[in-house]
Amino acid sequence: MSGPEATVWLNALLGFLQWAQHGVLVLMHTLGLTGEAHGQPAWPWDVRIAGETLLIDLGQAQQLGLTLIALMLALLAVVIAVLVRRWRPVSSGVAAGLLVVAPWPSAVVVAPAVPTSFHVSPTAFSVASITQGTRIYNAACASCHGADGRGEGPLAATLTRWPPTVVGPLLGRHADGELFWHIAHGMQDTQGASTMPAFAGRLSDADIWAVLDAMKVLAARGGVRAGGWPLPVALPALSVRCGDALPQSLATWRNGQRVRVVAVDAASSTDIPLEDPRFQTLLITPDGRLPPPTRAFQARCVATGADAWSVFAAIAGAAPQAFSGTQLLADRNGWLRARGAPGTTWSDADFLCTSAARGTARSTSGLDSLIARMDAEPVRYVKGGFIH
Repeated sequence: MSGPEATVWLNALLGFLQWAQHGVLVLMHTLGLTGEAHGQPAWPWDVRIAGETLLIDLGQAQQLGLTLIALMLALLAVVIAVLVRRWRPVSSGVAAGLLVVAPWPSAVVVAPAVPTSFHVSPTAFSVASITQGTRIYNAACASCHGADGRGEGPLAATLTRWPPTVVGPLLGRHADGELFWHIAHGMQDTQGASTMPAFAGRLSDADIWAVLDAMKVLAARGGVRAGGWPLPVALPALSVRCGDALPQSLATWRNGQRVRVVAVDAASSTDIPLEDPRFQTLLITPDGRLPPPTRAFQARCVATGADAWSVFAAIAGAAPQAFSGTQLLADRNGWLRARGAPGTTWSDADFLCTSAARGTARSTSGLDSLIARMDAEPVRYVKGGFIH
């Protein structure tokens, strides 16, 4: 009988490590043993557990996981030895034996850390934040990193080191807090020479978090054109208005259901799809307004505000003027999973975010098959080596 898939136990291990390190940080901050950096508790050490290393070295991950289990069992044995005198010799021997047989990792499993390594973005990856970040990115970052995020801006050739591309897995390999630190405080090479200037004096913390959201959308747009999103993309937070009702948050409206996002040119109400019991239908229009209905049972919920049109068009890899008719599907956990081009029939080729465990091509077709696969293969996202 085979054991669980690697991503199942690996995500459990990484999740525990994230929880443990964050718990230590919160405890130290509560006790006044560490201060704050950029408004959140500051990680006090120069190293952290290298989750990104464990992602690619399953052998080291297994050794570390088994060692942690052995340590917890040894600790339990010590507690029993202290509390139960007659079991003390046996419990002490068991604890010592566990420490001896534990498969201690043979390689270093720590990585450099910064004070913001465990910081969490306050933006909720919202349409407003992405729009703000896009403006800032175009003004402050595109000259080096390129308008498309591929690191080929007009000033790139003048730098001592070519800027990295954000269109790829780069963003997913680093914790958001560490990317924030690099933007705020700059980057240096091994000789200490600056390879990227610090923006803390020019951009606010909110601006930097917004830029990171915009970079995720850039990665998604470039990934679609290359065949798939390089990292999972969540439904951006926004307000939804259904008919004449008051607007509500996307999370409240979605309520754990699948979502079908449909881009509809506001000038053509005939393109509004009918409601479908398999998912909630969210309309995206250029002006954020709901066109008048022409048929019964047409979808009547729309993303408020005009910015959603350009944000979702970018995620779908489409130009805003060619976005109408495009559809996106999100699973029950809020991850965008598939994109359908205007006028096409759904097929397995439209699946742009596959499970890390079972992300293999299948000869399926039709919307029902796509939804079944989406439900059967939930996203197990590991960000910077840790589950987010």
